[in-house]
Amino acid sequence: MNSFDIVRYTPAQLSEWNTFVSKSKNATFLFDRRYMDYHADRFEDYSLMVYYKSELYALLPANRVADTLYSHQGLTYGGLLMTSDSKTAVVRDAFVAVNNFLRQEGICRVIYKPIPWIYASLPSEEDLFALNNVCKAQVSSRDVATVVMLSHRLPLSELRRRCVKKAWKAGVEIREAQDCSVFWPLLETNLKRRYNARPVHSLEEITLLKSRFPQQIRLFVACKDGHVIGGTLLYICARTIKTQYISANEEGRRVGALDLLFTTLLDKCSENGMEYFDFGTSNRPENDDLNDSLIFQKEGFGGRAVCYDTYEYSL
Repeated sequence: MNSFDIVRYTPAQLSEWNTFVSKSKNATFLFDRRYMDYHADRFEDYSLMVYYKSELYALLPANRVADTLYSHQGLTYGGLLMTSDSKTAVVRDAFVAVNNFLRQEGICRVIYKPIPWIYASLPSEEDLFALNNVCKAQVSSRDVATVVMLSHRLPLSELRRRCVKKAWKAGVEIREAQDCSVFWPLLETNLKRRYNARPVHSLEEITLLKSRFPQQIRLFVACKDGHVIGGTLLYICARTIKTQYISANEEGRRVGALDLLFTTLLDKCSENGMEYFDFGTSNRPENDDLNDSLIFQKEGFGGRAVCYDTYEYSL
């Protein structure tokens, strides 16, 4: 264990952190500090840098609340970021070193969200072995995402096909939009009316992030008679596309705007050689139960389940 040094991240290490993220086998642009730090005022950052034999070996994006460490609450997924050089025995020992460090820091509990396998460029579940073998962690929650394997697309359901035809007949057009302000009011209104909720990102925040990551954060909208009636904001990673937001107004739902939007996007993503299209999770936030109507719509595009797990363990 003496071969490890565990260090808390500070802004002085931004370049070293981002360089490691860029070559990690399981990181996405969400772990770039230019993304992570947009909401730094909301969390007590407690990210860790794991050095092995004096070389940076792994990163753990995290925040702290009282005596609990979270792998980061401001991100959809987290977990240990590793490179192609990471091997199971060393990662196992790294968890021992990290846990010893956390005990010394007064941490009593860890909430850990591993990165779903569809976002990794290489097999990278060394941390899952360590969670069981070292930490004796338990799955505390399991969200289910709906994912289309683009190289093996299942046919659209009959309902989705009918809605696509309806959208074509109604004259719906699909295009990319650079300005999120054409979509955000629709999104905010729809979330407020249907779920009494609001987007995680404000318009100002998503505009800032999109300016920093213009190739990774892209907005596609469905228009009718020159007006935006639906859209989706996509997060584009190395081989996987994720829908960060999906919304349509009443007219968009009536004419099947999202059906045409997503069949168009699935076709384009397949042509561009992407591997997975992640429609996101369909759990009810109040009790983690399945939102049957929501997942029914997503599965109609040929998507099937990939789990987003959360683990918990005590120190």
